Amino acid sequence: MSGQNELTQQEKEILLKVARETIVQIANGQPSPVFSYDVPIFMEKRGAFVTLHKHNELRGCIGYVQPFKPLLATVIEMAAAASQRDPRFSPISVQEVPDIEIEISVLSPLQQIKDKDEIIIGRHGILIEQGYNTGLLLPQVATEYGWDRTIFLEHTCRKAGLVKDAWKDSKTKIFIFSAQIFSEKEMGLLDSRSHVSAL
Repeated sequence: MSGQNELTQQEKEILLKVARETIVQIANGQPSPVFSYDVPIFMEKRGAFVTLHKHNELRGCIGYVQPFKPLLATVIEMAAAASQRDPRFSPISVQEVPDIEIEISVLSPLQQIKDKDEIIIGRHGILIEQGYNTGLLLPQVATEYGWDRTIFLEHTCRKAGLVKDAWKDSKTKIFIFSAQIFSEKEMGLLDSRSHVSAL
């Protein structure tokens, strides 16, 4: 993410473990845990998404695009929301938790663009806005499905509840952002899902 500090490997691991502990606690009917770390980047206000997969299928994804809260607080809140309040899915049960894989996307600030050629597949996510309609797709989505810029824009328009060509409309605003994306799978944490102690 250009222009901003990036997370170290250790900081990524901490956030993934914090997200897992949060999901475990809530699935067990307990309140979200409280964590305290003397890590400056955790106190920076950042937008972030928590994405959950089960057997390689999406099982929940919720986040803040804008940097409303410190990063640590955002990850805790979005882990809870993705596991229990994604309207597309039923809440994750205690029995499901061992099968859940966690991915976190920490976002850069939004940048409005006028030319779709500014979108770099694999680097940028897209936010489409027209009136009260908004839709967002993370950078990894286009890569996973092999989309080009136009198809990526069309799917983001549909996510916003608009016709697929709405991105061409002068009333439509197009924003791009980058993300630092990391997952339990990528970092080898799936076999050692140790929990972080809440302080």
